[in-house]
Amino acid sequence: MPKTINVDAGFTQKVVITMNKVLLEVENLKTYFPVKEGILKKTTGYVHAVDDISFKVYEQETFALVGESGCGKSTTGRSLLRIIEPTAGKVTFDGVDVQKLSKEEMRKKRKDMQLIFQNPYSSLNPRMTVKKLLIEPLKTHFNMSQEEMEKQVLWVMDKVGLASDQLDRFPHQFSGGQRQRISIARAIISKPSFVVADEPVSALDVSIQSQILNLLMELQKDLKLTYIFISHDLNVVRHISNSVAVMYLGRIVETGVTEQIYENPMHPYTKALLSAVPSKDPLNKKKRITLKGDVPSPVNPPKGCPLNSRCESAMSICKEIRPELMDMGDNHQVACHLYKG
Repeated sequence: MPKTINVDAGFTQKVVITMNKVLLEVENLKTYFPVKEGILKKTTGYVHAVDDISFKVYEQETFALVGESGCGKSTTGRSLLRIIEPTAGKVTFDGVDVQKLSKEEMRKKRKDMQLIFQNPYSSLNPRMTVKKLLIEPLKTHFNMSQEEMEKQVLWVMDKVGLASDQLDRFPHQFSGGQRQRISIARAIISKPSFVVADEPVSALDVSIQSQILNLLMELQKDLKLTYIFISHDLNVVRHISNSVAVMYLGRIVETGVTEQIYENPMHPYTKALLSAVPSKDPLNKKKRITLKGDVPSPVNPPKGCPLNSRCESAMSICKEIRPELMDMGDNHQVACHLYKG
């Protein structure tokens, strides 16, 4: 069913996106990492980094993954692109089962599925000039002449707001914001349709963050890009995203249209996260919800609801049965026994 969502960017523009096609569908995705101990490195357990999650991303949508550090957001993004190989599950991109692709087929597919890293300095080869950094993906994915590649490089430099006379510089000669523009240029130079943006502004000064966010939104509009936007900054997520999925201990506990999540949070964990967001009105002080205790170990996640040991509303069923996402109407889903029956 086609659906139009108006998103107030909060910076310089308003984006209107019509969603009528699923570009990415994730079904029961799991990514576990073995825990090895002893001299023989025997596997003694598994870190449940991503623990059975499912969601859909529509064309030209910005779908945000939010949650505290260690909840599995970045691992999810890398698993979708098979930078990290998932343990189980199905990822369908534009009708193609990504998990069934060979390494060579996946390499070719990556020109359509790109990643923007959190730290631009560590993701850019310090020994390569900007020109070489941008030409490299073109050599990998296309059969272009030198003239065609240089033309594409000039096009993408203009797109991200950098001057052509900066092409012979090295990454260390740029500011943090400029380096992130280079990372974005490297991601979009192959003209992908889907980009995973993994905390793309968290390493930048606050004064620069809005510039990069506006750039991402402009590129989305001009190039018809679809984003998965990974962040722990809930103010940024509200401004840029159309839909939000809240993750806790490798699981999605709530998902829906952005304004639904922010105006009517239903899961206790989502309520606690949003209560920590500073209010724009100093006279309107929100009640802070504090979750007691520590996050359980992902090596030995609790039986039942992963939040049951920290939730004041926990019932006996929460300690025994893990809740599944339930449809609460208007594409708003929550995994919580409080709304059952």
